[in-house]
Amino acid sequence: MSDLVARTGRLQQRYENGYRLVAGCIPFRYRCLDESHHENSENVVEVLMINSTSGPGLLFPKGGWENDETVEEAAVREAIEEAGVRGDLLDFVGDYNFKSKTHEDEFSPEGFCKAAMFALLVKEELNAWPEQSTRIRSWLTISQAIQNCRHAWMKEALEYGFCKWLAQKRKTTS
Repeated sequence: MSDLVARTGRLQQRYENGYRLVAGCIPFRYRCLDESHHENSENVVEVLMINSTSGPGLLFPKGGWENDETVEEAAVREAIEEAGVRGDLLDFVGDYNFKSKTHEDEFSPEGFCKAAMFALLVKEELNAWPEQSTRIRSWLTISQAIQNCRHAWMKEALEYGFCKWLAQKRKTTS
């Protein structure tokens, strides 16, 4: 059992122009393809996804951005609560609008949401985390993640936000 507790409820949620504001991240790591770990070994990028509690397919951790935190703090909190990972929140990879079927309320009756997504370099996988009883973590290559992504907006965040950011990052470090 985890000492950490997931936040619940909507009292502290942020809204803007009828949209519920959401923060999330695309957790990733570099995995060496060559078991010998030579200097010239190629690394593959893997992203961490979690199962959906409301149907098939996989998701990136995300959730409501609350009044007492920055958007970055909310993204880090969601990674811990939902996926049980900690790491370095590196960069913003884009805002993505979507419609939630499960989160319609008085401030967003249509269920419109706007998600700020970030790249999170995973440094630690926790043995216990708040939602571990309902979540399963899966490390996937980017192409596997694209195939298994439940929501079109998350697939867009991965393909056009994260992958574009990663390509830029690789250009500047090589």
